Amino acid sequence: MSANGSPRTGNHIQQGILDEEHLGRMTLGDRLVEREVLEIFVRHSATTLDLILGCIADRDPAAAAAAAHTMIGSARGIGAWRVAQAAERLERALNTGGDEQQWGEAIAALKAANLEANTAIGARLADPANRTAECT
Repeated sequence: MSANGSPRTGNHIQQGILDEEHLGRMTLGDRLVEREVLEIFVRHSATTLDLILGCIADRDPAAAAAAAHTMIGSARGIGAWRVAQAAERLERALNTGGDEQQWGEAIAALKAANLEANTAIGARLADPANRTAECT
């Protein structure tokens, strides 16, 4: 992994949607914590995407870039590298004065990566093998 928390190129790229090893390290192997973190990510990513779109609609690229930066950190926290990379692309386009076409392409990439991650998370959370015992 690179110093900024992204997967390295070459053989070090995690091919899955979520980096299982990273997620396990971040949650210390605690399945209940893992579940909570993933649920929070799903909610947070939806809210953040809405915020980004609202900022773009309001013609506020600086605020949209700040929201994209937040998404980078959230995605890195769970090992959703594709989401983090797409958010980095958007942040870069917004901060460097990219045009609306670049913004649109970056937003589309972020939406696709986020949908992919959230779909995988939903399947993971619904899988009985990944469920933890509920407190009664």
